[in-house]
Amino acid sequence: MKSAYHVIATILACTALTSTLLSQSTPRANANGDGRFTFALIGDMPYGPEGDLKFPNVIADVNSDRNLSFVVHDGDIKNGSSLCSNEMFFNRLTLFNAFDAPLIYVPGDNEWTDCHRANNGSYDPLERLAFLRALFFANDESLGGRTMTLVRQSADPAYASYPENVRWVVKSVMFAGLHIVGSNNNLGRTPEGDAEYAARNAANLAWLTETFARARAEEHNAVMLIIQANPNFELPAAQRSGFNDFLAALEAETLAYGKPVVLVHGDSHYFRVDKPLRRAQSGRRVEHFTRVETFGELDNHWLHVTVDPTSPNVFVLDQRIVAANVIQH
Repeated sequence: MKSAYHVIATILACTALTSTLLSQSTPRANANGDGRFTFALIGDMPYGPEGDLKFPNVIADVNSDRNLSFVVHDGDIKNGSSLCSNEMFFNRLTLFNAFDAPLIYVPGDNEWTDCHRANNGSYDPLERLAFLRALFFANDESLGGRTMTLVRQSADPAYASYPENVRWVVKSVMFAGLHIVGSNNNLGRTPEGDAEYAARNAANLAWLTETFARARAEEHNAVMLIIQANPNFELPAAQRSGFNDFLAALEAETLAYGKPVVLVHGDSHYFRVDKPLRRAQSGRRVEHFTRVETFGELDNHWLHVTVDPTSPNVFVLDQRIVAANVIQH
């Protein structure tokens, strides 16, 4: 007998398929054919009652740009002290589908890892994770008013449990989302959590390796990776146990690739663009690696990104401050 989650997934899959047949299924690119295109980055929103009021302004501001190829939300679709209820999840799905452009969502810790907290409803995190996967990743299409087809890791039978790990290519750039979350990536709280981390960590490392292998083989100009967690580049290894495997693989793959690599994340609610990756052996900075942390929490703004093949950095970032979300003093 099918569970409620499977019924939900089936309904959503049929709805998404119908929508896709009526919509544009590929991302928009520059009409001049010069390889340029634009997209949006958001994350860590909406948060609490204030965020609920601000987030529609973000949607409207993003939708006012009709040239965006897609939008990426890098996780945490609620704050860490509110209910992980079914109603919350359905509300966020509705909000995501209000974006005109395809919306790619990468999960965060607030929507499953931290749901054991009493003020979150004392849910079983693994049960919430299963519900999340069934609701948001029911098929190969993105969310959003228009949709685009994504490659999901779950297409590989060895990683059938990880539909949230995604990859797509636009023009000369490879994009990949990996399910790496805050709260130490779900490592160190319970034996069940540790087992979940170990399996997902193996899937993430395989997805990272395959992404770079394809980027090299297909001669893409750049790679952008999207995760939710701040992996704490600056901390000693002993204080970031849930991220050490990922960071070691990220360093090795970035060095082997030799072209611009950008890691996008949220989690710590501090907008920044910097170069925190250093070679483990020499301590030298990896110059062709850039970290971008999106706006979040009550700073409900977004990043406009232009891919410019003529730029040595490939990605050109522009802060978009949503006027309706600025508090007037």
